[in-house]
Amino acid sequence: MKITIISVGKIKEKFFSQAISEYAKRLSRYCRLTMIEVPDEKAPENLSIADMTAVKNKEGQKILEKMPQGSFVVTLEIDGKQMTSEELAQNFEELALRGSSHICFIIGGSLGLGDAVSSASNLTLSFSRMTFPHQLFKIMLLEQVYRAFKIIKGEPYHK
Repeated sequence: MKITIISVGKIKEKFFSQAISEYAKRLSRYCRLTMIEVPDEKAPENLSIADMTAVKNKEGQKILEKMPQGSFVVTLEIDGKQMTSEELAQNFEELALRGSSHICFIIGGSLGLGDAVSSASNLTLSFSRMTFPHQLFKIMLLEQVYRAFKIIKGEPYHK
């Protein structure tokens, strides 16, 4: 299986990068992982709604250009479907059975995702109704993908 994660913004903090590298290494036993970072747009504090939409659309265009053709696209959004780790693993298995061997996860920038990216999504997923920094969320996503593969393989990790 192939997993692609497209995220907006760069990871700058060393401790985040180290955690991301650790999960990427662990996942190499289960899938081919590709992580793509697209640059974020400058977004000052007091943006109008029109300016926020413009920023999300610009970031969205960069995301859409990187989205792998034929992949099953999962956007991570606050209002998305919440599921357990077991349900995520089951979704991976069902996708594989249906012939979808490439899953692309999308993590938006500080303002969220533009409508074009949300519309291109096959599944909108939420880990929580809370907001997380994208650097931390990338680690959380990698951990849950790793956990899903461990559940599928019946290997000890998930308790």
